[in-house]
Order: sequence, then C-alpha cells, then structure tokens
Amino acid sequence: MTVETTNDAALDLLLAVHNLVRSVRRRSASPGLSPTQLLVLVNLIDTGPMRIGELAGRVSCSQPTATTVATSLETAGLVRRVPETSDGRAITVHITEAGRKTMLTIAQEQAQQLRQRLDALDPADREVALAAVPVLWRLVNG
Repeated sequence: MTVETTNDAALDLLLAVHNLVRSVRRRSASPGLSPTQLLVLVNLIDTGPMRIGELAGRVSCSQPTATTVATSLETAGLVRRVPETSDGRAITVHITEAGRKTMLTIAQEQAQQLRQRLDALDPADREVALAAVPVLWRLVNG
C-alpha cells in the first residue's frame, strides 16, 4: 500500500500531535510553569548547562525572554545561574535537583493522562498509536 504524503496530510499530523500535547499539558498539574519554562528545563536535562543565548535559540525565544525565564526559574529554585569564569558577562544556566524532580513529576503526570486516553481506545487503535512511537522518534531525529 502506497500512501501519498501531501502538505494537507502533514499539516493534519502536525496539528493532531500539537493538540494532543497541549491537551495533555492543560490537564496536568504543572506547578504554574509556562511552556517556555518547561522547554528550558527539558533542554537543560537533555543537554546540560547552557548559556542564556544558547537556551534562547533552543526554545525559540529572544535572549531577554530567556533571561527573564531563567530568573523566574532561579527564584523558584529550579535552576541556578552561574557566571562563567572565562567571561564575567556570560551566565550559564544549570538545572537543580529540585528542577529535575519537578520535571519528573510533570512527565509522570502527563504520561498518566496519556495512558488513560490510550486505555480508552479500542485495542486496534491503541496498537496503531503505540506502533507509531518509533516512527515519530525517527521524525524528531530526522
């Protein structure tokens, strides 16, 4: 069976994935964190400490916004900002243990939300959805 990929089909997939993620996030009890704050924490977990400019590029926001987000996360105890020894103007953002625990809690809550939705599907649809996971990862990394 040959399936033609059209822009409309790609847009439908994009919107479906985007709306699924948004609806799961809305129903989880993330402790007052904005999507940008969550993205910063995820990037720090995935990549390790980063300068503000690099964070801004990774989460697609301006450098002043990244600075504001880092400051708010530092106030909440989720990250710490460390001046670089080689360049006193540069700041590196590090996730704290509290930040890691917060992200783990949020991820577990969101996985529970999604599991409940998957459990509500008929077995054939659930099998199709779960079989798509490796393909979706290839799309992410491709």
